[in-house]
Formats: sequence, C-alpha cells, structure tokens
Amino acid sequence: MKFFIDTANIEEIKTAVAMGVLDGVTTNPSLAAREAAPYKEILGEICRIVPGPVSAEVLSTDAKGMLAEAEELVKIADNVVIKIPTIAEGLVAIKALAEDGIKVNATLVFSSMQALLVAKAGAAYVSPFVGRLDDISTDGMQLIEDIITIYHQYNFNTEVLVASVRHPMHVQQAALMGADVVTMPFKVIDQLIKHPLTDIGLEKFIADYKKAGKN
Repeated sequence: MKFFIDTANIEEIKTAVAMGVLDGVTTNPSLAAREAAPYKEILGEICRIVPGPVSAEVLSTDAKGMLAEAEELVKIADNVVIKIPTIAEGLVAIKALAEDGIKVNATLVFSSMQALLVAKAGAAYVSPFVGRLDDISTDGMQLIEDIITIYHQYNFNTEVLVASVRHPMHVQQAALMGADVVTMPFKVIDQLIKHPLTDIGLEKFIADYKKAGKN
C-alpha cells in the first residue's frame, strides 16, 4: 500500500520523506492557505522534494475552467496529478484529461456509484472521503470495501486512494481491505509508528545497559 501525505507543509513533507515511507502528496487550496507562500510556488517545491505523484486541485466547477486550470498546473512538474471534483462537469474534464495522458485524482467521492463513474471516465485515482462519512454516522470504510469489490469485478485500473483519514485504524482497515493508497495528515503517520510497549521496552533496555555499565 502506498502512503501519501495530505498537507502543503514543506517541513512535514521533508520529515516524511526522510522516514522513507512517503510515496506521494495530496494537496488542496485549503491546505495551501495555511502556508505563507503562493499555492503554485508551494506545489513546485513539493514536486522537487517528492518524486511520486503530487495532487493539485482545480477550483472551477465547469469543465472548460477545469481544463484551463489543469493546463497551467501540469506545467509545474511532470509528477503533478490533477484533482477534479466528482460532479457531472468533472466527468467531462476527467475524460478529456485522461485522453491526453494526464493523470486525474477524482476527489470528493462519497458513494460507490460516483467511484464507478470516475473509473469509467478514466481517472487514475479515486478519493473516497472516509472521515467525512464517519462524521455523519455513516461507515466510511464500508465504502472503501464496496469500491474495491466493484473495481476488482470489472478490472478497473483506477487506484483506490483512501482520503479524509482521521486515525491509524482507518489506515489499518484500508490495508486489510487492499486499498492501493492512503493519504493522511502527518500526525497520523507519526501515530502509526508509536506504541507504548515500544517506549517501555526501549526505556528498559537503556536502563539495564546503564546499570550493567556500572558493574
């Protein structure tokens, strides 16, 4: 399973790269708004740090506008993936971009039928938002299982990118289901490595070593 980080913070990305676990990045204008530099400048820096896919989101709601934005975004770097909202006009844009060989991440997916449509349109990635479904008392991870089942049934090449991840259990469940990618905030990546028994064991090893050194 591939690990993407969902952020526009350069230091978080550099830390994840140094850990050797990062395969790509997802961004959006809301994340970029938390940073000091302009969005396209941030994207350029991210693409230089991370050789894998970097998703950059369009803001237009009509296909013509989406395609115009995508044309500018792909100029930033070869590893830019265009994030397109899952709406009717988005399907038009996904099809056009896919036919031009440009990878698309279909975002804001909340149903298996939306996922089926974007796969048929040619999206490289589908991003179901599990955390936001959990927020409205719906089982977000059940959606992931449904999408994986449908995609396997019809041999779609679209990768299932689990988004809106809130905690390590989302990541574990995604891995058990066979999701292709999980994108998560840095804090979740950090939580994945931590376990209280690891900390206790390390403290004991160090204490015992120091004790042995005094004898």
